[in-house]
Amino acid sequence: MKAILALEDGTIFEGETLGAVGKTHGEVVFNTGMTGYQEILTDPSYAGQIVTLTYPLIGNYGINEADFESRKVQVEGFIVREAAEIPSNWRSQKSLGKFLEERNIVAIQGIDTRALTKILRQRGVMMGAISTELTSTELLATLHDGSHYSDSDYVRSVTTPTAYKWLPDGTAPVSLDTPTPENASLRVSLLDCGVKYNILRSLANLGCEVTVYPCDTNAKDLLLTDPDGIMLSPGPGDPENYGYLVETVRELSESGKPVLGVCLGNQLLGCAFGSKTYKLKFGHRGSNHPVKDLSTGRVSITSQNHGYAIDGDLLKDGMEVAHVNLNDGTVEGLRHRELPIFSIQYHPEASPGPMDSAYFFGEFIELMEARK
Repeated sequence: MKAILALEDGTIFEGETLGAVGKTHGEVVFNTGMTGYQEILTDPSYAGQIVTLTYPLIGNYGINEADFESRKVQVEGFIVREAAEIPSNWRSQKSLGKFLEERNIVAIQGIDTRALTKILRQRGVMMGAISTELTSTELLATLHDGSHYSDSDYVRSVTTPTAYKWLPDGTAPVSLDTPTPENASLRVSLLDCGVKYNILRSLANLGCEVTVYPCDTNAKDLLLTDPDGIMLSPGPGDPENYGYLVETVRELSESGKPVLGVCLGNQLLGCAFGSKTYKLKFGHRGSNHPVKDLSTGRVSITSQNHGYAIDGDLLKDGMEVAHVNLNDGTVEGLRHRELPIFSIQYHPEASPGPMDSAYFFGEFIELMEARK
């Protein structure tokens, strides 16, 4: 079946349907990773976006239940050059196309994704729409009448509706009244702005009992159980819409507890310490972004997914830039000079991506143990 992709600048791509029939719209972005399409589809930080994968053949190892990064597919739409019809992997349970159809995700294949990526790099990411039903003229008309990505609070749409625990023995998710297992050496309160499961797995593997709270939980309730540390999760959307989260983070920063922020968590910490965010032209999305630790000179290859960055010149009250992106010099991490607070803009849990920066979980553990 024919499918059409329309961009807000009037560009039209014609291809074939992949997944569900119908119409969808969102901010069109691109990811340069060669693998990890299932993790990308289920990453809450992609809420409100239509994701283009630059690698030409996607779906060759299929879909399986073990590689979900959240409870559902989070993207608004999906764009690939070619989807493998017959996956080949011992873990595969179904094809990519079948999965998208079952999850009611409108997607398109058979277009020149290199040409699309070049447009987004030159003109910047923009709103777009995919349809299997409308003409290009009709699709453009609906696109111009729709909401813009920066207008929405996507965090509230992806956060957990109720608090739950993730235990060190791998039992998850469980209710708050579940007894703490004997092998839980540390307790972490996590503010869920769009957490990926592999963050919870990584903390659990290091002996942490993680309590995951909805995004509108106040600082007092996050500290009620006297956790050993606080984690601020990744998440989607424009940080300018999240004043309520910045206020919570500001109060948490004054608690004396160790705090680790990841991705959106990094941006919220920056805003809590006087900075502002700005939108990147086409963002950082992929598994090969080089980042330099300014204190050690160490360079890591990182997994990234963000469209906004912190203005390092506006930081105050002891917060400073700790990591920078070697491609464009943007801020990739923060560290407080006195308080046990640090954050990174990229993803230490990977999924997908290299594990170069997984050591940050160990640093967080050391901070908590030192103050226990």
